[in-house]
Amino acid sequence: MSIVEPGSFLTLHYRLAGPQGDIINTFNEKPATLSLGAGTLTPALEQRLLGMAEGTSAVMDIPAGEAFGDHNPDMHQWVARKLLNELGDPMEKYAAGDVVQFPTPDGLGAYAGTVLQVNGEGAVLFDFNHPLAGQPVTFEVELIGVL
Repeated sequence: MSIVEPGSFLTLHYRLAGPQGDIINTFNEKPATLSLGAGTLTPALEQRLLGMAEGTSAVMDIPAGEAFGDHNPDMHQWVARKLLNELGDPMEKYAAGDVVQFPTPDGLGAYAGTVLQVNGEGAVLFDFNHPLAGQPVTFEVELIGVL
């Protein structure tokens, strides 16, 4: 039976939930595949997988701020409507709670921001913190395979 070690390649179902419910849940879809240390999961989540045996299931309660860091108010930023028009659809309407994808500066990846507020000129206040930052997290895992 294989055991999770640093660098292991995993096939698993997992669920991340905060006080408001699920953020990610793969139990009703195909299992996820990932390589430990590649950045798919935070170090705090990966640390909890180390030593688990293939075929194991677990539910772990992680204290507030440990899984995704503390909520940082400096990660709230206003984005001008002009820039939003350049990056996406100029006809797009934004509302509080919407999650918007932005390209990374190198154009090779993306990151998300949650709309907090829209002002009269169309500028949008985004929260670029992870949705579970500063919150307790439930991490449920069904470890299907370990390579």
